[in-house]
Amino acid sequence: MADFELLQTSHAGAALQGNVHAPAGPGPHPAVLVMSTAMGMGDLANNACAALAREGYLAVATDMYGGGAGFVDDIEASAKAIGPLMTEDGLLRARVVHWFEAVRALPNVDPARVAAIGYCFGGQCVLELARSGAEVTAVVSYHGLLTTRAPARPGAIKAQVCAYTGRLDPYAPRDHVEGFRDEMIAADARFHITELGNSWHSFTDPDAARVPVPGVQFDALARDVSWAGTLAVLKALC
Repeated sequence: MADFELLQTSHAGAALQGNVHAPAGPGPHPAVLVMSTAMGMGDLANNACAALAREGYLAVATDMYGGGAGFVDDIEASAKAIGPLMTEDGLLRARVVHWFEAVRALPNVDPARVAAIGYCFGGQCVLELARSGAEVTAVVSYHGLLTTRAPARPGAIKAQVCAYTGRLDPYAPRDHVEGFRDEMIAADARFHITELGNSWHSFTDPDAARVPVPGVQFDALARDVSWAGTLAVLKALC
């Protein structure tokens, strides 16, 4: 894993910390927010950041919880940390937008070339960022939740939206996929939905089995296909 620097910020009373992985050479660089699973900023997010830095992007793993809970080690702790973001109206979207603005304002970042990717809960986060109308270049969701309390308004989405979802994922069933597609069409968004036919939830995570919930399974081919697609989008747009 590449070395990283810390980015400290705060939002709605929560002290947040990001892990900044910078590429070699002078900026300004294109940037990518890397938004973690509900378990927080573990190896999945930080390894993605390191890989993106090698491709020339300044990548930031973002802590959505604050208060030292950037990484949690069990389901109960995760549920406690994520609770306010899921129950307080507008808080999740506002926090994601705060992180976007914090990364965009970094002196070595090109503010016109900022994208976001996210895993599971982080996938939900980046879709909320797109729905907010933020000036984000592209968002990529891997096995993220596709539903929302506040669907995108027509014309609001400025990003290229990409969603990779497993056909067998119980947390993104067929009606959720169809509802998301209808939302994107109604919003007149530029979007791609890629359904991976033999994949479950958490298909990108080699350590998926450590989380004792049903319907999760790592799939190396699905991970590699979705990552290749991500790099193609970033290369074209960032």
